[in-house]
Amino acid sequence: MALPVAFFALFFAWPVAAIVARGLKVDGAWQLGRIADVVTQPDIRHVLWFTTWQALASTGLTLLLALPAAYVFARLDFPGRQVLRAVVTVPFVLPTVVAGSAFLALVGHGGLLDDLWGVRLDTTVWAILLAHVFFNYAVVVRTVGGLWSQLDPRQEEAARMLGASAFGAWRKVILPALGPAAAAAALMVFLFTFTSFGIVQILGGPTFSTLEVEIYRQTSEVFDLSTAAVLTLVQFVAVGAILAVHAWTVRRRETALRLVDPKGTARRPRGAGQWALLAGVLVTIALLLVLPLAVLVRRSLDAPGLGYYRALTNSDGGTFLVAPVHAVWTSLQYAVAATAIAVCVGGLAAAALARRDAGRLVRGFDALLMLPLGVSAVTVGFGFLIALDKPPLDLRQSWILVPLAQALVGAPFVVRTMLPVLRAVDVRLREAAAVLGASPWRVWREVDLPMVRRALLVAAGFAFAVSLGEFGATVFIARPDNPTLPVAVARLLSRPGDLNYGQAMALSTILMVVCAAALLLLERLRTDRTGEF
Repeated sequence: MALPVAFFALFFAWPVAAIVARGLKVDGAWQLGRIADVVTQPDIRHVLWFTTWQALASTGLTLLLALPAAYVFARLDFPGRQVLRAVVTVPFVLPTVVAGSAFLALVGHGGLLDDLWGVRLDTTVWAILLAHVFFNYAVVVRTVGGLWSQLDPRQEEAARMLGASAFGAWRKVILPALGPAAAAAALMVFLFTFTSFGIVQILGGPTFSTLEVEIYRQTSEVFDLSTAAVLTLVQFVAVGAILAVHAWTVRRRETALRLVDPKGTARRPRGAGQWALLAGVLVTIALLLVLPLAVLVRRSLDAPGLGYYRALTNSDGGTFLVAPVHAVWTSLQYAVAATAIAVCVGGLAAAALARRDAGRLVRGFDALLMLPLGVSAVTVGFGFLIALDKPPLDLRQSWILVPLAQALVGAPFVVRTMLPVLRAVDVRLREAAAVLGASPWRVWREVDLPMVRRALLVAAGFAFAVSLGEFGATVFIARPDNPTLPVAVARLLSRPGDLNYGQAMALSTILMVVCAAALLLLERLRTDRTGEF
């Protein structure tokens, strides 16, 4: 635990504490009364209300549309099921900037709906809600569907034989078993939408602002660190409460059920109802997930002769100090470095948490590992600039700053992927190897590593995809001569002109293809014991 604790203390706790202290300390004295002053301001109350309201609405809409798909992937066997499963997961690993760009190409000015019917939904709450469903659809499908596929279908069949209707058997047998998983999925969707930044930044315009967007505005535009610090504390408390409830629901899911091998639980659709449900889910996936990405690709091809893609090689557009295509190579380099850091830190943390003799303090660190997913990435990024500006850790001009910020987001995914597999390793194998004289390192190399190798590759793949798309912190610390792909897309979208917009669509398409390729590779490596994600 030494390295993971040191990593999170140095590159997460310290930067966040530094920016909060900078905002709430005046002449060395804490100004705690500033908290009440900020949260009672009418415009801040409106931001808090909208942040909570849109998160609840996004969560409810996601559950409504994704739960039928969870059943379809868990219980129905049909051609192309595995490929479609990968397609459903693509939006989740895409950067929020790309998700926002895809919906901007669909519902924005000159988008598909505007061209066909003259309808625009950008800068409306519906665009934000649908984009959040697009991004979080896979969370419900993977979390709830993963458990649903492992529930013994004979329990439901027994209830039917005893006279229960199909709905009654579902309500009394399946629903109670799925409750903890559905609650965990809902909490994760609420967490991601409560802290939404890239989607709201692109689609919300000046009308809508979440806490994360307001923190960014107060920090980078208004330069009011005091207000930003208060909003960071408010978000930190809210995220801590969400994660505490999430940890409780996960423990219930892990201890309250007896599961079976999921390979034998899916069957061919039977009856008109199941075929109609399958058709409805396929239509929903096509319209909600595939169509925005297809429109994004089409808009990137609007210029004759791949004009927008060729324009990416020009460095005289005035938006960047280098050609926009340079962001592709820069992002890949940063993502590889961030993946190496995340796998090292997250792998060690997972190994410590998997030990059966781990103390309560070590187990409590499991929940803390999730905090970087919910705490303001904008705060972390700006905190890097404030905290890491003096020797021996003056990293402001170092290239490693960006991978460190990206690894903070990737490490929790490594832990969540590897922990179930490490816990499943029979401790007697390790004990037998130790009795035969193997050192701890050799026990790990000869016993654990062969069993967790595939999970380790899956964890590295997810860390790579997540690092590639990190935006909230990177937007502060990426150097002008080395922009990452999400930062480059956001900068192009912020500038007027068809050329800038087309280049943003082209870069978003490139980023989408890279993330999708990584995900398809993960789908080939995935096993039933590597966790939902």
